Parts: sequence; structure tokens; C-alpha cells
Amino acid sequence: MKTFPFIRIKQLAQSLRHLEWAPVVLLLIAVALGWGFLELADVVIEGDTASLDESILLAMRNSADQADPLGPRWMEEIARDITALGGIAVLFLVMFTVVSFLWTLTRRRMAIYMLVAVIGALAIGYALKLGYARPRPDLVPHGSHVYTHSFPSGHAVMAAATYLTLGLLVARLVTNRYLQVLVVSLAIAITLAVGVSRVYLGVHWPSDVLAGWALGTLWALVCWVAAAWLQTHGDLEREVDVPMK
Repeated sequence: MKTFPFIRIKQLAQSLRHLEWAPVVLLLIAVALGWGFLELADVVIEGDTASLDESILLAMRNSADQADPLGPRWMEEIARDITALGGIAVLFLVMFTVVSFLWTLTRRRMAIYMLVAVIGALAIGYALKLGYARPRPDLVPHGSHVYTHSFPSGHAVMAAATYLTLGLLVARLVTNRYLQVLVVSLAIAITLAVGVSRVYLGVHWPSDVLAGWALGTLWALVCWVAAAWLQTHGDLEREVDVPMK
């Protein structure tokens, strides 16, 4: 009788082992990101982030000359190179390459999944820009040309949606855990670098970038959960095993 609770716990653990928890957890994270984006948008509209935004933006500038970003000249050039990774031209090139590769491998549903993720993020991001219509920062000269409103950061949205979607897609195509962690970590690193570069170049407030990260990650997770559901129902190609050498 003393072993009865232990047996029940062991049986429960065995029964839960076969459940797919990852989509559920990621969906909950997506809900939290959506709530966080809406809360951030509210405080931005009310102007409550203005002081913190200005402080962070100016902290990346030379105190003696606010037109000069911190660091040597080559750092500004590197920032422009990094920020280009979140630009429409580069991201559409990445999308075209990945979609063409998947289509050639006859993984056409995954190719469509990538198209939906990237183009959907673009549409959502620009629709929200038009809706919020927040002006660009005017404290410092812009280190990159801009043509749209500020909130949320389109580069942050697109970088998060594209690179995280690509990273999660590759993670679904392989079963090796080391490769999965590597590609997702690289996707996160690129996404963060693009967002920081936008503030460093003075073309976005930090809250713009934070909102862009939240929105892009939210969309990437929603697409991932949808892909996982389709895969379990046989409507999306299964992953393949890529062994480590």
C-alpha cells in the first residue's frame, strides 16, 4: 500500500510522455507575446515610453556629438550591413532561395508555409505601422534611409518572422538536437542584431524594436504551431534525420 502513490505517479508520467507539449507551450508563449505587444502599444500611444526611449537612444551616441554613434566609423558601416539583413530586398531573397530549395525537394507545402510566414509578417507589420502612425525619432540624424512610420519596427518584425520561421523549419527537418539548437540560436542572434542596429542608426525608438520583436516572434510561433498541427494530421511533410559527422 505504501507504494501506491508512487505507482500512480509513474503511470501518469508514462501516459503524459506521448503527448506533444511543445506546440501547446509555444502557443501559450504566443498569447503572452500578443498581450505584451498590445500593452506596449498602449503605453507608447500614451507617451509613457518617451523618456526611456530617448535615454536608450542617446546612450548609443557620442555625448559630445549626438550625430555621431558610439564607436569607430567602421561600426556604423557594420550596423548598416546588419540592418540590411532585416530589409525587404534581403529577406525576399532569403525567402525566394528557401522556397525554391524546398520546391525542388518536392516539399511544396513547406515552401508555401515559408511564403505565408514571410508575406504575412510583412502585411501585418505595415498595416500596424499605418494604424499607429508613430513618427520616426528626431533626436539624431538617421543613419539609414526610412520611408514609413516608426511603430512597430518593420525590420524587427520581418527579421523575427523570417529567421525564426526558417530556424524552426530547419529544426523540423532534422532530428539531431544539436543542429536544432544551433539553427534556432543563430536565428535568434540575427533577429536581435537587426533590432539593435535600428536603434544604433537612430531610425527607431527602442520600444519600436521591442514591439517588432514581439510581433514577429508571435507570428513565427503561430505559423510553427499551425505547421505542427498540419504535420500531425499528415498535411505537412515529415522531418528527416540529418546525422552528425
